[in-house]
Amino acid sequence: MSGEDYEKRLQAWVGRTLGEPRRGQDPVNVPMIRHWVEAMGDTNPVYLDEEAARATGRETVVAPASMMQAWTMRGYAATVNPEPEAGGMEELTALLAEGGYTSVVATDSEFEFHRELVPGDHISVQEQVESISPEKKTALGEGRFITTLRTYRDQHGEVVATQRWRLLRFRPKKTEQTEQKPKALRPRPAINRDNAFWFEAAKQRRLVIQRCAACKTLRHPPGPCCPHCGSFDWDTVEAAGTGQVYSYIVAHHPPHPAFEMPYVVALVELTEGTRLVTNLVGIAPDKIEIGMPVVLDWLEADPELTLPVFRPAVPQEES
Repeated sequence: MSGEDYEKRLQAWVGRTLGEPRRGQDPVNVPMIRHWVEAMGDTNPVYLDEEAARATGRETVVAPASMMQAWTMRGYAATVNPEPEAGGMEELTALLAEGGYTSVVATDSEFEFHRELVPGDHISVQEQVESISPEKKTALGEGRFITTLRTYRDQHGEVVATQRWRLLRFRPKKTEQTEQKPKALRPRPAINRDNAFWFEAAKQRRLVIQRCAACKTLRHPPGPCCPHCGSFDWDTVEAAGTGQVYSYIVAHHPPHPAFEMPYVVALVELTEGTRLVTNLVGIAPDKIEIGMPVVLDWLEADPELTLPVFRPAVPQEES
């Protein structure tokens, strides 16, 4: 399809509403206001104190204006498993991706508030596309600014606020080929007098655990003093190299030249009982399970750094 045809399809979205109005999961309520102001450190008494609110001429407590958008957020479940909405932002995003604009960053937000919200208000929001800019050259890459107008209404259909929201959808800049460049070194661990013995053992491909010489309690990460009995005397035992996945995350961003993205950072519970933050290798991220048995392997990151990593006890297919 020609660039002219693509431009027509894109500009056809200007003036369109993005799906049906979305109603907040819950009405405005004091518990959510309390969580918000505590998180923000906002001590204005009109948000939680009825008497203080009435002293300012208000009938009751009010919600912070900055919470407007929060009342209509879809929630965690709907965010990770969204249901496609006909004529919604998902369709526009797909069209932008068709043009190569696959990355996004929010650029600004302008609110206009018509009235304060009070407990019991139930807010809905509807979004309309105001403009889609011609392609612009930015520091992030070539892209288009998408401006939408979000209109917030109460349970009676009255407008309580509007929000002009602007995103930049852009083509990520092509990075220089790095094949001919020296491979980037893995970030250096913070080695000190308390943990140097552990990294020295790792260079010898030995996974050791610090043990209190007095009460025999194992501990990791290493430290100068036993947290159980207070003794400063310690020795080490060598781990069997077996354990299970206690928890993990899959890192997709930010990219680092020393790592192949994505990679898995796991908290492995060793058979001996201590836990170790490490990398999990030899398995696709979507195949990992909490409690999965794992075994020790070694990563020669570079001539100066050898680190323990773990892989499934039963070989898996990476994909």
